[in-house]
Amino acid sequence: MVYIIDSLQLCAMKKTTNDPINKRYIITVSVLTFVLPLVSYGVMHYLRPQPTDFSLTELGKWFIFYAVGFRLTLGGVIQVSKPSFTAKTIFRMESTESYPVIRELGFANLCFGLIGLISLFFPAWRLVSAFGSGLYYGLAAVQHGLKKNAGVNEKFALYTNIIIFCYLMLLFWLYV
Repeated sequence: MVYIIDSLQLCAMKKTTNDPINKRYIITVSVLTFVLPLVSYGVMHYLRPQPTDFSLTELGKWFIFYAVGFRLTLGGVIQVSKPSFTAKTIFRMESTESYPVIRELGFANLCFGLIGLISLFFPAWRLVSAFGSGLYYGLAAVQHGLKKNAGVNEKFALYTNIIIFCYLMLLFWLYV
C-alpha cells in the first residue's frame, strides 16, 4: 500500500514545467512535517518512567510545534525578509509587484507559527492552533490545487498542506 501511494506521489510530482526542484525546501518541509514530530514523540515516550500507549494527541503536541510552529514561523521569516523566494520558488512569479502581498502572507505565517510554538508550553493553545492553522493549511491546499500548471515545489506544498490539514482537523476533533 505504501509503495502504491509513493508511486502515485512521484508520478504526480514529475517535473512537467521548467521550474527547478528546490531540494532544500523539500527536505526542510519534510523534516519539519514528518521527521521531527515523530522523533520528538519517540524520545519523550522513551524517556517516560512509565511507558504509555500510543497517543495521537501527544504526537499532535509535537506535530503542532514543528509542522505548524517551526514551519510557519520559518516560512514567515523568509517571506518577510526575502519575498522573492516564495514568489519565484513556489509560485513561479518573476515580478516584484507580488512582494508586498507575500510579505503580508509572511506576517500571517508568523502569527500562526508563533501560536504553534507557544502551544508547546501552553497546552490550551493547541486547540486554537489546530483549528486556525488547520483551516489555513486546508485553504492554502485548495489554492495550490486550483492552479493548473503548478510546479513541483507547489505540488509538494499542496500534498504536505493536505496531510497537515487532515491531521490538525483530527486533533481539533480530539481536543474538543
